[in-house]
Amino acid sequence: MGQEDKTDVMTLKARVAQALKAEREKDEGCTTRLSTLRLIDAAIRDRDVCARGRGDSEGCPDADVRNVLETMIAQRDTAAREHDDAGRIEDAIREREEIEIIRAFLPEPLCTRDLEAAVEEVVEDLGATKLKDIGRCMSALKQRYPGKIESGSAGKVMRKALSGEKASSK
Repeated sequence: MGQEDKTDVMTLKARVAQALKAEREKDEGCTTRLSTLRLIDAAIRDRDVCARGRGDSEGCPDADVRNVLETMIAQRDTAAREHDDAGRIEDAIREREEIEIIRAFLPEPLCTRDLEAAVEEVVEDLGATKLKDIGRCMSALKQRYPGKIESGSAGKVMRKALSGEKASSK
């Protein structure tokens, strides 16, 4: 059984915990990877505490963990741009390294062809025919492919599908 098989069934929390444990065992001091994994773990634990406060004994679900990771990426992307503007290149590089470490835990977004196929499937299943159906279709698409949909590109493909245009396969 390969590593990929295990990560498909493991929750995001478990994958982060496993990566953090492995990084601690390396005993290489405080690396960027270790500090980033600690930040991710702390953010997840914070969400778990909030979830338990609401009565969810399991803690936060994977969808919440994905949101935490996406938020962390957005924060670091903003910080990296600010560091670039201020001429602090080393800080910008560190922020981008952290982004890559965090991004490794998120599922790969659907490629163009897969996205087009998913959009066509959703449009057909829902019987959508007009642009006014875009909200309903996007909601269904995100529900079917959690964490794998980039809203901007999916919206463009969805508009093309609903307006009757043939989507381009770039």
